[in-house]
Amino acid sequence: MEVMEDMNNAEIMKNAMDEFEMIQRYMVLAKKEKATETYAELKNRYLLLKALLNSLGVNLIEIDKIKE
Repeated sequence: MEVMEDMNNAEIMKNAMDEFEMIQRYMVLAKKEKATETYAELKNRYLLLKALLNSLGVNLIEIDKIKE
């Protein structure tokens, strides 16, 4: 929690967007490799990041490649 208190919304948003993009890349790879357990774990993180970004007012229409 201490780290989050030191970050402003712009920093939180940038970090979450970077992680969101990375998670999506890994999800695409996991799906391609038929790694269902890995995909399920990544999807959990994806949904958490998506909720965070939505709460920060980020429009995910353009950056959400998974569309689930």
